[in-house]
Amino acid sequence: MTGRDPGEEHRSATPLELFVDLCFVVAVAQASESLHEALTHDHYVSGTLRFALVFFTIWWAWMNFTWFASAYDPDDTAYRLTVLVQITGSLVLAAGVGRAFDDGDLLVITLGYVVLRTALAALWFRAALADPARRRTTLRFAAGVTVCQLGWVGLLFLPAQARLPGIAVMVLAEVLVPVWAQSAGMTPWHPHHIAERYELFTLIVLGESVAAATIAVRGAFDRHQGTGALYALAGGGLLMAFAMWWLYFTRPAHTLLATTHQVHRRRFIWAYGHYLVFASATAEGAGLAAYADHLTRHSGASSMGAAMAVTVPAAVFLITVWAVHLRPHQRRTAECIPFVVAAIGILLAAWTPAPALAAGAFLSGLVAVVVARHRT
Repeated sequence: MTGRDPGEEHRSATPLELFVDLCFVVAVAQASESLHEALTHDHYVSGTLRFALVFFTIWWAWMNFTWFASAYDPDDTAYRLTVLVQITGSLVLAAGVGRAFDDGDLLVITLGYVVLRTALAALWFRAALADPARRRTTLRFAAGVTVCQLGWVGLLFLPAQARLPGIAVMVLAEVLVPVWAQSAGMTPWHPHHIAERYELFTLIVLGESVAAATIAVRGAFDRHQGTGALYALAGGGLLMAFAMWWLYFTRPAHTLLATTHQVHRRRFIWAYGHYLVFASATAEGAGLAAYADHLTRHSGASSMGAAMAVTVPAAVFLITVWAVHLRPHQRRTAECIPFVVAAIGILLAAWTPAPALAAGAFLSGLVAVVVARHRT
């Protein structure tokens, strides 16, 4: 496990990595469904905060595995078994999502996280033994992961009023570990491989959004035989999914990661910024499902709250994709204007009779502008 060549040709996702993604889908689906339930019962603030924390644990575990595998992946028996342990941890984490949302009980999620992170720390220790040139970096990763994991376990013993500040401290500690570790030297990550892994997870969360919305709209149609508002929701949700996919895949990420002289700093911005990309895409499905419940009177949410559950995640997705994924490619300030206009329009769509359709129209219009500009 001496590190893979960052310039290796034809570096792509392995079947084991795809299997990892498939199992993380379970946790993503649980988070989306729990947010849907919270929005349906008018628990906007508490539901959003719990979703943000739960999704952080899912995203962070996935991201840490992804960057490790890009640098060190011997694909031998020991490595495969360790990754399968991580998959087990992700499934335990998924099993605890409902308890975290309903009761604020983090015990099962923390248990799953312990399994995930213990396996990851073991991989970093193995890399330290096999790669003397990067031993300081790999040992820092192993130590940081271990200490943070002990911190998450320690949170379970804090009184309820101290738990939220403790979570904030732990989240900050987690995101600083890679910065601290790689200040001792970079791991040999592969730009094409990392770009593909993020693209695949983007497809996962967009697919989960479409699935969640489809199930909810189908249930609404079954109960009410279809109304104009439901048709508008279905059509608007489809437009939004298509446009979100198109915008994200407008530019290949590997060119951004591989060609800039500020690649080390920009890499962290790009990688961490995707938390909002993934979370907002997942939340969009929950918002569409909650709005379908609102239309069929199966929700205690207000009309404005239900509408904003649709428009706010779409606006966050658009702004974040532009900021971390598209803006670095733009050379003129004027190129940002269509994105700002579209984001404002999407937020204002909450005041229209058909917020999903209006938001989908704004996103589709932006796609048309982007396509036209690239052709000129």
